[in-house]
Amino acid sequence: MSDSRADRGFSPAGPTVPPPGPLGLTPVLERNIQSLQDRREREQAAATREERIAEAITQFSGSMKFAYLHLAVFGFWTAANLGWIPGLYPWDASFVILGTSASVEAIFLSTFVLISQNRMTVAADTRADLDLQINLLSEHEVTKLMALVSEIASALGVKSEVEREVRELKQDIAPEAVLDKIETTDQPEP
Repeated sequence: MSDSRADRGFSPAGPTVPPPGPLGLTPVLERNIQSLQDRREREQAAATREERIAEAITQFSGSMKFAYLHLAVFGFWTAANLGWIPGLYPWDASFVILGTSASVEAIFLSTFVLISQNRMTVAADTRADLDLQINLLSEHEVTKLMALVSEIASALGVKSEVEREVRELKQDIAPEAVLDKIETTDQPEP
């Protein structure tokens, strides 16, 4: 039985972790991914009928099928009204109907896109709030770990060149004070 350092997960550079298997996902990552997917499905199910219709229209209007459909319709309309298709007589020689139809379509498509963007903004704001809360919690936990490690170092009599910085890092951050400072710093000068 071999008991070399390499067999115990050490390399000459120090302890290492073997590369992940083909999937490379830990149970925590799999759980998080599934939780996010479940959340998105619940949000989609909670959307109103109007929101789902607007989303479907926005998705279709942002596809190549939509572009091809417009190319075909506008191409046919233009060719027919320029008299290029034998047996078909122009019905919109000045292209006023085509222009008006395209303008009305643009108005409605813009509205559908805005509805979809509003929903995406709400979701993005929620995720940003979650990110902020997790970051604040992480900062608090790291601050407490710094205090604990500092106390352990002090008890063991370990001195460091960064003790002054450690004293600062052991203090909790007040996010509202940071936001106030950012707001006063970012104010444009009149």
